[in-house]
Amino acid sequence: MQRCHCDHHRRRHRRSIASAAAVYFKLLFNNNSAMMVSKLLLAFAFCRLMATVGLNMGPAVELSRLGIDGLLTMDPSAVETASIDFGLMTRNPPLAVLHPASADDIARLVRAAVATPEEYGGFKVSARGHGHSINGQAQTGNGVVIEMSSGVGSIDGGRDFPPPPIVSEKEMFVDVWGGELWIDVLKSTLRYGLAPRSWTDYLYLSVGGTLSNGGISGQAFNHGPQISNVLELDVVTGNGELTTCSNEENPDLFHGVLGGLGQFGIITRARIVLERAPQRVRWIRVLYSNFTAFTRDQERLISLHAKPKNEKFDYVEGFVIVDEGLINNWRSSFFSPANPVKISSLKADGGVLYCLEITKNYHESQSLTVDQEVEALLKELDYIPESVFTTDLGYVDFLDRVHTAELKLQSKGLWDVPHPWLNLFVPKSRIADFDRGVFKGILGNNTSGPILIYPMNKHKWDPRSSAVTPEDDVFYLVALLRSAIDNGEETQSLEYLSNQNHQIIAFCSNEGIEVKQYLPHYTMEEEWAEHFGDKWPEFQRRKMKFDPHHILATGQRIFSPSKSVDMAVSR
Repeated sequence: MQRCHCDHHRRRHRRSIASAAAVYFKLLFNNNSAMMVSKLLLAFAFCRLMATVGLNMGPAVELSRLGIDGLLTMDPSAVETASIDFGLMTRNPPLAVLHPASADDIARLVRAAVATPEEYGGFKVSARGHGHSINGQAQTGNGVVIEMSSGVGSIDGGRDFPPPPIVSEKEMFVDVWGGELWIDVLKSTLRYGLAPRSWTDYLYLSVGGTLSNGGISGQAFNHGPQISNVLELDVVTGNGELTTCSNEENPDLFHGVLGGLGQFGIITRARIVLERAPQRVRWIRVLYSNFTAFTRDQERLISLHAKPKNEKFDYVEGFVIVDEGLINNWRSSFFSPANPVKISSLKADGGVLYCLEITKNYHESQSLTVDQEVEALLKELDYIPESVFTTDLGYVDFLDRVHTAELKLQSKGLWDVPHPWLNLFVPKSRIADFDRGVFKGILGNNTSGPILIYPMNKHKWDPRSSAVTPEDDVFYLVALLRSAIDNGEETQSLEYLSNQNHQIIAFCSNEGIEVKQYLPHYTMEEEWAEHFGDKWPEFQRRKMKFDPHHILATGQRIFSPSKSVDMAVSR
């Protein structure tokens, strides 16, 4: 009986495939376009997928009719790449991957998703930049991932895609494709002696990816995040419309998309503000054993944002050192000291040290005055006198410093590992409580990666954007950038570090520290509502206006898909 039952289902399955194929061929041969052959191959590929996994024919039919110029593929290697991200904690294979040849390709794909009835399975669309998300935010198991940072090379008409950045030297801006990496934006603008003024610490991220979140680094106190340095966007909304937006034109979409976590549209072009690029950077690190002195000095330095350039630093960050190994690691990027430094010798408060990291940008012609400017600023600070370490390097070398560290870690097999990162915005009024409870409490005396801490000025963030920050006028980024390593050490395991992250969130909740997650990760709509706070009603309204079918960025898990289920599988 079992054999008969299986044969019956096999016959039904084959009839379903044959029926679907007939639909494809009818669609294809009723279309006289020049794309006939490529569509036929695509249809055949989707029939094979149906035979393999039993895919409902609705999405396949819609995708086969797109008439795109780029490459829509189900190649196993492309699907595997799109199924994971930098976090390496979730895996969620998409149905297919699109390498677009234009913004129109993306619009066609989204319109196809809108037109596909839910009763035929529907499909979703997710834009993926460099894949640097942590918790599967750019994944979709029930749809198509758009690989924004990989073009299709030369296409019909001899043009290349993606298009190169276009710099306006006169107007001091650059127009860039949404999937462009910031390192390539920098290379393009430097040909004109220009550069964006607000950065992230890691340049191998896509423009659209960072603008969908915020984009922060040590320049944010001065120029604001990257989302505060955008003049104009081209966006494909969840309705499949390609729209230009700015402060003056379609401002609701413009402000919604900036920091909007991909919920309202896919950024296909961004116009970024530029400034004159410096040539050199004076990079300084000093140590503190007292947390109050450390934060007081950081807050003083960011309060100088309105001062003339010679009376302030250009970059202010900091990090926490909780074990002996990291202090010499911290120093080795500047020197290779013969005598290692020990935390105990510096009388660290609670066994923890704090490093202030600051820079001064300059041109070669200003080298004689840099020493005086730096000395004047440093003499106002209360750091450990014998802890000053200084180096000079090129502007690009400084901005690209994390990539240098990445290459070293890759060579040791320590880069492609799970990254249970936790990024928090902590209000200035509670940062001392956070220090006592987390740096001197939960973390103990060891960590498995850098812990950044630096303040930002709230007024540099445009309140009209979707990004959320604490209520205080000054708030701190605390970024626990840990890596989980399978070396038998419990404190470096993914489970241990993930549990520690939960402990930190629970501590903040129990102590009434109103933190906001940066690069947030929640799984319930109620949690998202709490995250956005007063902005939640507006966020919901924009969703219904620009993506009413919930097509976009379902990997963020902010809004429940209407009928489909799209849950990532834990590795």
